[in-house]
Amino acid sequence: MSLSTHEAVFQPLLQVLETFLATAQLDARRVFHGRGHLHEGLEHINVDWYAPVMLVSGYKEIENIDELTELIVRFDVERQIKSVVYQLRSSKGAVSEVKWGEEHPVCIVTESDLKFEVQPGVRQNAGFFLDMRPLRHWLRQYSEGKNVLNLFAYTCSLSVAALAGGARQVVNVDMSKPSINWGKRNHELNSQDPRSVKSIPHNLFKSWGRIQQFGRYELLLIDPPTRQKGSFSAEKDYAAVLKKLHKLCEPGADIIATVNSPYLSGDYLPSLMQRYQSNIRLIGEMEASPEFVDKYPERGLKIFHFRAPG
Repeated sequence: MSLSTHEAVFQPLLQVLETFLATAQLDARRVFHGRGHLHEGLEHINVDWYAPVMLVSGYKEIENIDELTELIVRFDVERQIKSVVYQLRSSKGAVSEVKWGEEHPVCIVTESDLKFEVQPGVRQNAGFFLDMRPLRHWLRQYSEGKNVLNLFAYTCSLSVAALAGGARQVVNVDMSKPSINWGKRNHELNSQDPRSVKSIPHNLFKSWGRIQQFGRYELLLIDPPTRQKGSFSAEKDYAAVLKKLHKLCEPGADIIATVNSPYLSGDYLPSLMQRYQSNIRLIGEMEASPEFVDKYPERGLKIFHFRAPG
């Protein structure tokens, strides 16, 4: 178990891969989180499992990628990998290459008993955020009977989890129509009643009236991109979302709001909420998936649970 150069540097990655692949792995999972800066010399490498694809992401060029690929295949004692894809995230367009096996541009992966469509290596994001697993688990426990608003819904994995938890309705809002359509496919994969799913594929800031047409909400999910050119900047635009909450919330509504920026401090969002909605109280902070442990947690994903007054 060695690479021809930089052997000591690669050992933590190889150990994690060998342990992970020693048994059958059914669910999508972050396997190695180099971006957490816990392993010197490997800060540019992430490895994700989207069965049957192992996606190796390099935030700069990975030396010895061919040898690393050979070891991944060798470690796969269960023969569950059908493709090893290398994506150079630092390149223009985040180009990817199949280093071993067959092309699998679209996969149907599982998380517990839920199914999701992913496209590993096709674009920058595979369509399923692995760090949100604990929140999806929470939604399955606390969505019973609720009208759920999912802002910045992307491919609607949170809405899938909410409906699996017994939500009576989910309203998905995202300006990307392809993402909303992808989300519809995710709902269909889980045989969820389409009458319980409302979709608004428009710019959020031009859609407040339509959002209110679907009633007030007992559960609101706000999971925006850090920065999306021409549509949203967490630093500049989050306040405009929070200012609308009193028009959207049922009394006692739960509000889950996230921020994922290395440039915004851990108290940025609670402070912003206190400033614009002082009667909405902070219940606590939720953890991201444990595989995403970070040497600098204030730079990573932060998930806050707030509650509107009853």
